[in-house]
Amino acid sequence: MYNFEYLNPTSLEEVSEVLAHSDGETVLLAGGTDLLDRLKEHLLRPRQVVNLKNVRELYTIERNEGLTIGALVTIADLAADAYIQENYPALSQAARSIATPQIRNMGTVGGNLAQRPRCWYFRGVEYRCLKKGGRKCYAVEGLNKYHAIMGGGPCYIVHPSDLAPVLIAYGARVTISGANGTREIPLEQFFQLPAKDLKKENVLNENEMITRITLPPQPENTYSLYLKFKELESHDFAVVSVAVVLHTRKKRITDASLVLGGVAPIPWKIPEAGALLKGKELTEPAIQAVAEQSVKGSDPLPQNGYKVHLTRNLVRRALTEIQQQL
Repeated sequence: MYNFEYLNPTSLEEVSEVLAHSDGETVLLAGGTDLLDRLKEHLLRPRQVVNLKNVRELYTIERNEGLTIGALVTIADLAADAYIQENYPALSQAARSIATPQIRNMGTVGGNLAQRPRCWYFRGVEYRCLKKGGRKCYAVEGLNKYHAIMGGGPCYIVHPSDLAPVLIAYGARVTISGANGTREIPLEQFFQLPAKDLKKENVLNENEMITRITLPPQPENTYSLYLKFKELESHDFAVVSVAVVLHTRKKRITDASLVLGGVAPIPWKIPEAGALLKGKELTEPAIQAVAEQSVKGSDPLPQNGYKVHLTRNLVRRALTEIQQQL
């Protein structure tokens, strides 16, 4: 650890004022489950740490026509919310799948979306990889069992968020605030590939932060599910995850969204799933077609080809479970 100034703002206006004078050496502390790791791993040497825990307006869950979630809502509160369990069940499932009870009580929604990669080369202080200004991605020729099979290059990280695939499948939007005001964008556009920017995984500028997530209301006869394969029963990130949201009418699908986690540097949406399913019943051939489409174009590294088969099977399982509910 290094010495730094510790600030305790109590409103978004105060946070924005601090960010307006930041010089790239200011970091935000929400739950701290990722930030403290990076500080201890010497990946950061901030001049200022801004504690957000006293900004009460970031803790709210508003149940209106849809749902608005403050960035500091904890994963545990998200998982326990009865309205979310009933109206956005896949979001509750994703929240319950994250880490351990202790971490869920600390970690926040905003932090889960904005966390940095868990790649051991990025986290290892002895490796100066591409994301840290180096000249190579060590995963290409090194240990790449958990790395990207889609969207990789020149860096092959996978995004570690469990909430992001589900929120994107539900059509969520993210509100970003900072020194230059507030903007709202589809959450799908929040994340960016290494080919666009090696240093960052999202579009946040140095003087910006996530303030809330907004989900649209889901029509009647919506079915959703989140499945996650992980090696350890608890405290583990997804090797592969699948978020599915289906809107139906008289057992026919009117709209479909399928988003994968653990396979790419960003939550990986399969837009063809909607085209394959729209207007159809969820039959075995339809399920198989979507499962095959979900891995089309995958480009695994030497040690992670198993993820292709795992992804295909997890998509098939998710759709089959929903089929049994129709």
